[in-house]
Amino acid sequence: MKFFQNALKTGIILLFIGFILVFLGTLFSSGESNSGFGGLILIGPIPIAFGSSPAITSTMLWAGVVLAFVYLFMYRRVR
Repeated sequence: MKFFQNALKTGIILLFIGFILVFLGTLFSSGESNSGFGGLILIGPIPIAFGSSPAITSTMLWAGVVLAFVYLFMYRRVR
């Protein structure tokens, strides 16, 4: 039970760090209009990546694969 409480606390902290980084990124951006976007959706260990350019999409896909392996490793370790 202690593991899940620590995992929840870690997740909440990472979520807030992400919000802070996005906020700081918008404050310190140089006003360039040549920006892109990308995202990653994890349904269980299956990553679904999307982006505005092929480079961003492939980066998101590789991040998803790494996160899927971490998820599977943690799942096997807890069982």
